[in-house]
Amino acid sequence: MTLPPSIADLRREYARARLDERDVSHDPIVEFARWFAQAQEVQVRDANAMTLATATADGAPSARIVLLKAFDERGFVFFTDYRSRKGAELEANPRAALVFYWGELERQVRISGEVTATSAEESERYFRSRPLGSRLGAWASHQSQVIAGRAGLEADLREIEARYADGDVPLPPYWGGYRVEPDAIEFWQGRESRLHDRIRYVREGERAWRVERLSP
Repeated sequence: MTLPPSIADLRREYARARLDERDVSHDPIVEFARWFAQAQEVQVRDANAMTLATATADGAPSARIVLLKAFDERGFVFFTDYRSRKGAELEANPRAALVFYWGELERQVRISGEVTATSAEESERYFRSRPLGSRLGAWASHQSQVIAGRAGLEADLREIEARYADGDVPLPPYWGGYRVEPDAIEFWQGRESRLHDRIRYVREGERAWRVERLSP
């Protein structure tokens, strides 16, 4: 019987591309838009999936995958139940970190910054764009809370479906968006012999950024 390789022996060489600070945009949002478009071009699965890391007021961290739904010069937006664990942690400690990993391109993007809630209008607009099942599910679920079993959740969903049988599902008062307003964004490109390219942008003013190279 052939034994699988040990975890310590799992490795591969990165050699797809390189990253030079002389070639990147002076604006990290412009650079992110370029990288995100390239991830879509090569059909990275769930290119908008990102790890969201939050922490309690006393620093205990937690992380999960969420989906990026918008980005611009103001920051990076995702939506959730405000009563969830991440919502509670962001209420107590309104800072977060994001990580995108696009293995097909041998790339990562790391983002950190302060977090603010999106406007009610922005949350409403996005909520109305969601599929009907997702809108109903937002009413049926009390995200992150302990429940007795799946049957209870499905019973709650049936009750919600009956309540909004006409398909006009309003925005729940506890549901909406968050915007991560970046103070640092790092672009990581895998390179040979683990000597990766790392270019970091650090905010120095409302619209000014310092661009620097980090040792791998």
